[in-house]
Amino acid sequence: MAKGTVEVDKLRCKGCSICVEVCPQKVLNLSKEPNPKGYYYARQADPDNCTGCAMCALMCPDVAIRIWRQASGN
Repeated sequence: MAKGTVEVDKLRCKGCSICVEVCPQKVLNLSKEPNPKGYYYARQADPDNCTGCAMCALMCPDVAIRIWRQASGN
């Protein structure tokens, strides 16, 4: 099974939470601290359960998310 890492551009993210809602593994949430623009940006809160499906990146209206995938070793 692949493992994913979500990289969020904190300055680009406006905290719309679309990515949080569409994540099938529920690994994202909004930060408790705002970015310099005052938005509560998305962050990967549960990295162990991310599969790298990229639904969050596909749905992000601000193109603020990149996904990194790596195959798990056997």
